[in-house]
Amino acid sequence: MPKSIFITGTDTAVGKTTISCLLLKKLKQLGYKTFAMKPIASGCTMDENNHFVNEDALALQAAASIFKPYPAINPIALKEPIAPHLAAKLMGKKLSVALLTETITAHVQAEADINIIEGVGGWSVPLNETELFSEAILQLNIPTILVVAIKLGCLNHAILTYHNIVQMKVPLLGWVANCIEQDTLASSGNIETLKQWIHAPCLGVVPFRS
Repeated sequence: MPKSIFITGTDTAVGKTTISCLLLKKLKQLGYKTFAMKPIASGCTMDENNHFVNEDALALQAAASIFKPYPAINPIALKEPIAPHLAAKLMGKKLSVALLTETITAHVQAEADINIIEGVGGWSVPLNETELFSEAILQLNIPTILVVAIKLGCLNHAILTYHNIVQMKVPLLGWVANCIEQDTLASSGNIETLKQWIHAPCLGVVPFRS
């Protein structure tokens, strides 16, 4: 499988797309050829061609150096902004680890130096009644970066997620502290605490952006 990095988060709306796009921008500056995809996206709207599109997937498409048509970026586009297995059910679709691994394998680009693959929701988001998204990442053995939204409750979410990634033996490249709230009380203390508990590099701290 072409060289890939999976971007996951401690929850939904933690800034996975922001971090993915910043990483793509930096890799482009360093001269790498990049491709980015969001295999599953919930919360899609109809475009002028009557196709479902997702704003996060569109951002990834714009940030990558290799341009591909939208279906290659987001092969599984789900209408409702809810958990993917529920959104899929409403559309008469069924998600599975087998489908997800096939989808990722079919759409990553061999011509890219690095493929950025963004997850949906958090690390342990279900695909169906018995399988999780993360199981596909384990099967494909994709090195992972964890995005932590620095806010109240982040310590619990980040430590639990970290331990699960380690227990599953998925390669963890490191984590990124994303300060999503302005003037979060003790935000620097939370980041220092996470550096003590997460035994993987802190790859960066992204300050609050209004």
